[in-house]
Amino acid sequence: MNLKEMLNLADRIVFEKTGQHLDDLQAAVLRGTLQRETYKQIAKDFDCSESRIREIGSELWQILSEELGEDVSKSNFRSTMERLQNSNALNFANNVSSIFNICGQARYPPELPNSQPPNQETSNSTQTNTLHQDLSEMPELGDFYDRTSSLDTLTNWILQQNSRLITLTGISGIGKTTLAVQLVQQIKHEFEYTAWYTLDEFPTIDKFQSNLTQLFSNSQKQDSSPTNQKPLPLIKYLQNHRCLIILDDVHNLFCSGEFAGKYKPECEEYRTLFKQIEKLSHQSCLMLIGWEQPREVTQVKNQNTSIRTLQLKGLDIAAGREILRDCGLEESDNSEALIHRYQGNPLWLKSVATLIQELGGCVNQLLPNDIILLPEDLKDVLQQQFSRLSELEKQVISLLAKASDAINLTQLLENSQIPASDLVNALQSLSRRCLIEQQANFYTISPVLRQYATIRLGG
Repeated sequence: MNLKEMLNLADRIVFEKTGQHLDDLQAAVLRGTLQRETYKQIAKDFDCSESRIREIGSELWQILSEELGEDVSKSNFRSTMERLQNSNALNFANNVSSIFNICGQARYPPELPNSQPPNQETSNSTQTNTLHQDLSEMPELGDFYDRTSSLDTLTNWILQQNSRLITLTGISGIGKTTLAVQLVQQIKHEFEYTAWYTLDEFPTIDKFQSNLTQLFSNSQKQDSSPTNQKPLPLIKYLQNHRCLIILDDVHNLFCSGEFAGKYKPECEEYRTLFKQIEKLSHQSCLMLIGWEQPREVTQVKNQNTSIRTLQLKGLDIAAGREILRDCGLEESDNSEALIHRYQGNPLWLKSVATLIQELGGCVNQLLPNDIILLPEDLKDVLQQQFSRLSELEKQVISLLAKASDAINLTQLLENSQIPASDLVNALQSLSRRCLIEQQANFYTISPVLRQYATIRLGG
């Protein structure tokens, strides 16, 4: 759904509520919102006061909220329009369009003279192959830094190799969700059904099944299928239709204080679903995004094309420099060292760059001699992952934090009283959480994690 289509749809909703089309200033506010501009930027572009723009925005959000029966705001306007277009509410939008047929000629939002009513040929052509989408929980695509190789890999796995189950993992802030959003935007039209769901702290399968079943049921009603049929098991829908389903924050399925990937008792049914998706023949793909992945997924070798795992690493120097520029830092001799120190992690770089910028913007003065800054917001992010660790994993992290260089298994055993079998299991779990790095037989942790572990765990 492009910008013009969203503005057209918003115009029809406003007309239905007020009997008036969007005026130039209202259209400018909505257009600026869709282009992720602030009220201040919109006001500057339209040469009026910021307070006036805020007032118009507030009026528009109230009109849209009342007409749609849900809370619409500047932050969720885009996602609301996309969901409206791709749900049963589309019927409402098409019904509203009949008003324009009665009037003879439609007046569409300002600066959109070439837009056409939805009953004309261009709209009909897009409705020939009906696509059903529930992307209301998918975040908006923010700044997307170069992930071309990873994007190509995922696209190939899904569209060419027909992989059924894909896990996208990586440490917090590395860009998993951003990459997945970009992927969905590019390939969603290849699927009859596309859905994105974010798992909260209590991710029972009932809610997930209910959301998906509702999506399938709504589309069947739109397609004039019998309405008295009982919902099918989820795997049946995935076999009968080509679907792309994204589950974000999948680590919420697993226990804290245990090794990675152990299901919470109330989430065991997900294990059965994942096994069905892997083993049974179907034409769909399920992607899992999170800090951890199911243990059964990690046991599968990469040559099995039905199930794949991609662990995201940090961005390269060029992309890292772009992040620093976007955060207001000027180029310096220490910029490359800063990017290496924070391992090209987009969130980590943005956090420390913001701190440096607010303190005067001089990288060389604030980060001499390999000093690691840990802004409070970065500590909060790391705490979320560290709070999930088992006691054995915390002990191993502390040992790695004390070591100045990479350390092998023999040295770890000598420096601890952890039984060998427990130590190996802890290392495996930490690796699956993307918290340690391994080169040959040696293990280490990043400078950022070493600094945090020293503070948090007394390493």
